[in-house]
Amino acid sequence: MATGSDKPIPTATFETRPYWEGCKRRELRIQRCAACGHNQFFPRLYCTRCFSDRIEWIKASGRATVSTFTIVRRPVSPAFADDVPYVVALVKLDEGPTMMTNIVGCAPEQVAIGMAVRVTFEDWSEEIAIPKFEPA
Repeated sequence: MATGSDKPIPTATFETRPYWEGCKRRELRIQRCAACGHNQFFPRLYCTRCFSDRIEWIKASGRATVSTFTIVRRPVSPAFADDVPYVVALVKLDEGPTMMTNIVGCAPEQVAIGMAVRVTFEDWSEEIAIPKFEPA
């Protein structure tokens, strides 16, 4: 768990609560539209393809591919000073949606576009675990 960090901790909302509950249980959840089958992330109240409100939560495989990334060498705030350098990436989940995340578990210089990654979780509080990805 992050210790004494001043990092901003996400707050669960009506739309995001099932996502954060899944993360705490080490499950990466995304939404699927019961009307058209479209998978989506980030959490919304309606389908981004057909606008149906018949949204359900599914457990994603946790497998993804790095689409693009950057190595952060200057912290965005003092709260992240101990983390630099770190990788911010867009990963495409095997289920289709794209997520912004951090790549961990390897040196930043080892990250590459097309790299296979899998989800891991980092506890930031008693209620919130942050999904990050590591080499698969």
